[in-house]
Amino acid sequence: MSINELEMKCRELRQLQALIDEAQAEAETIKDAIKAAMGTQEAIQAGEYKITWKPVTTARLDATALKKALPDVAERFTKETTVRRFSVA
Repeated sequence: MSINELEMKCRELRQLQALIDEAQAEAETIKDAIKAAMGTQEAIQAGEYKITWKPVTTARLDATALKKALPDVAERFTKETTVRRFSVA
């Protein structure tokens, strides 16, 4: 692929990403409006749609606190990985 072709692909990628970002922002606005209409209700029926907005509790490891309290244990169970990050600037 030539430099010109790469540049065109990057331009096209940026345009598509802008459209995606705009659509996601619009979707979030719609979600917020639905949540506001629901108030404290956890589930409602809107025609053919069943909408739920329920609390979910999760338990996650606090790696920072573990490293402070038990640094040797944290080090033993820390797994390092390498990934390739794609970016167009």
